[in-house]
Amino acid sequence: MRDAGSTGETPRSDRRRDGADVAPAPDGSPSPPADELYRLLVDSLRDYAVFALDPTGHVLTWNPGAQRFKGYAAPEVIGRHFSIFYPQAEIDAGKPDMELREAARVGRFEDEGWRLRKDGSRFWANVVITAIRDGGGELVGFAKVTRDLTERRAAELRAVEAARRVAEAEAANRAKSEFLAAMSHELRTPLNAIGGYVDLISLGIRGPVTEQQIEDLKRIRRSQQHLLGLINDLLNFSRLEAGEVSYQLDYVPLRAVFAGLAAMLEPLAEAKGITVTWPRSTQVQVYADRTKVEQIMVNLLTNAIKFTGEGGSITVSCSARRDHVSVHVTDTGRGIEQEKLERIFEPFVQVGRTHTSAHEGAGLGLAISRDLARAMDGELSVRSQIGAGSTFTLVLPREPPESGP
Repeated sequence: MRDAGSTGETPRSDRRRDGADVAPAPDGSPSPPADELYRLLVDSLRDYAVFALDPTGHVLTWNPGAQRFKGYAAPEVIGRHFSIFYPQAEIDAGKPDMELREAARVGRFEDEGWRLRKDGSRFWANVVITAIRDGGGELVGFAKVTRDLTERRAAELRAVEAARRVAEAEAANRAKSEFLAAMSHELRTPLNAIGGYVDLISLGIRGPVTEQQIEDLKRIRRSQQHLLGLINDLLNFSRLEAGEVSYQLDYVPLRAVFAGLAAMLEPLAEAKGITVTWPRSTQVQVYADRTKVEQIMVNLLTNAIKFTGEGGSITVSCSARRDHVSVHVTDTGRGIEQEKLERIFEPFVQVGRTHTSAHEGAGLGLAISRDLARAMDGELSVRSQIGAGSTFTLVLPREPPESGP
């Protein structure tokens, strides 16, 4: 049998003088010895500090990765105790020695915590200490691998802080909603009593009243109704935020809704000389909660009357598509600045209010109306131009949402 050398074939392995096999390189030449390959591997690690300790914890080796994020050059650290990387409080508590004892006892110790660089700055480290024993089981030292996880730690802390802020905000919102609900209930009772007594006096049940007294009672009644409206808005808003509003969804004929609104709101418009135009006839219906639809429309129309000057006009129109219906309320008021169009739907925002204006309210009506519309799978939006009035559009579905499979 011919040997490999006689065939001209490249041998699959060479043998070092010490008898250890060395795998050939791709070009057929022998690869570096295993210990040299290991050294090259450790030296190439730039994101890990890999070094050896003697049994007492003194540094024996030092790779470039350790120098990169710990700051020490090899001559500065070899021979020194590895506790120089620990904060003083942990040194005083005996943590470095404890880690070596635990690694020696079970073979391995892993931990995360703050470590120190040469310049005294801190970094968050993941540390693994592995006990090294000879063939007879005698402890000859430790291998220590450290990773710099400062960025990951910072991201975790940011996430925890963000979660804490969210939890605090939710708790504050719940407390606010509970307070508003309690306050609303407490205030509505005396306000209703005021209204009741005003009616009794106005009817002459308590005795005759003069015309001037009747005018005074009307002013009291208007103030009482205004305050009651504010309290109702606060109560509705707190219920919406708390998710306590229920919806009775059904098919709602818009013609009936418009008829009821006309009887309720036209006297207010006529008092300012405002003309209100309604759809001539409509057989369209929407799938919604009728009470909530009426609440939204009352808010849109009272706002239109409030912000439209004497002699102006308001037009209510309706357009139907395959899956939804749009109800438009257009006025000839002063209009809204473009940059404020979305702000008017925020709670407690009143665009156009000044110290001398007569526009009253808590700024909750539109916020409540949009929330109600969206809860019914609809939307409330606005288009406006200064000097040309505004158009508010309420979009509602014509049919119930399709159920999933």
